[in-house]
Amino acid sequence: MSKTPIRVAVTGAAGQISYSLLFRIASGAMFGPDQPVVLQLIEVPFEKAMKALEGVAMELDDCAFPLLKGMVLTDDPKVGFKDANWSLLVGAKPRGPGMERADLLKDNGKIFTAQGKIIDEVAADNARVAVVGNPANTNCMIAASQAKRLTADRFTAMVRLDQNRAQAQLAKKAGVDLTEVANIFIYGNHSPTMFPAFKHATIGGKPAVEVIGDKDWLRGPFCETVGKRGAAIIAARGLSSAASAANALVDHVRDLMTPGKIHSVAVKSEGRYGFDANVWAGMPVKTTTPGSYEVIEGYDMCDFAKSKLAATNQELVEERAAVADML
Repeated sequence: MSKTPIRVAVTGAAGQISYSLLFRIASGAMFGPDQPVVLQLIEVPFEKAMKALEGVAMELDDCAFPLLKGMVLTDDPKVGFKDANWSLLVGAKPRGPGMERADLLKDNGKIFTAQGKIIDEVAADNARVAVVGNPANTNCMIAASQAKRLTADRFTAMVRLDQNRAQAQLAKKAGVDLTEVANIFIYGNHSPTMFPAFKHATIGGKPAVEVIGDKDWLRGPFCETVGKRGAAIIAARGLSSAASAANALVDHVRDLMTPGKIHSVAVKSEGRYGFDANVWAGMPVKTTTPGSYEVIEGYDMCDFAKSKLAATNQELVEERAAVADML
């Protein structure tokens, strides 16, 4: 007997990230090679955006993916999120020239306030939400604050792109295959303040600090490269990260659906690792059952790590204060 299709709602469905994302979902990369899906594609109510979305849907049809069992194209979130098992909140207002971060927070806050309410009202009973649109941690917090039916643990924000970037940088520095690097976790905000906790990482089963043997590089250029990678990509190609962000979202959801996986996810901190109890912060989790996880606690932090966690926590607290009237 074939499996019941998973309904996947995606916002910003005609955008850059989604153009790299939707075909991978439909191919089985996110939920597995035997799991059918229905894509519920949501765009803003403008003719140009909906026309572009029609073109994306045509291409999905033309790929003839056996797992793709249907599509919904809409500019109405109540239609798009209806009965969704997973809601992938990719769309967000980008930061424009001269725009202050506080203004961006408030503008996006309005979007995620509305989406959080609607998801809580109409999504499936087992609904999960993954937030990609920046500032992802705080947008996730805002969406979760609107929910009465769905609990806070159903809302996660993506820091997997930072984890993937950190893993790649460690592998390059050590001159080893990417698969040799393990246990590199991201703490805090998805922003330049995030902290890739290199002390707990291993390379070929040995402590990364010992293998690399350059503490100054780890504390300086490594952290800076991972934290500012997005800006470097914009400077190089004139556009923000799209394919790598889509790939990270595939990793984020796939690992949250795979029991036993250990990975970095931004979740409600509940005070763990010294974070404010009410912010969403990146930290290591272990998937328990499909869609559910437990935070891995007990990793020791040196003074350097504690200072980095304090800095990223401060930024998250400031972001929460900026949108306090929306919570």
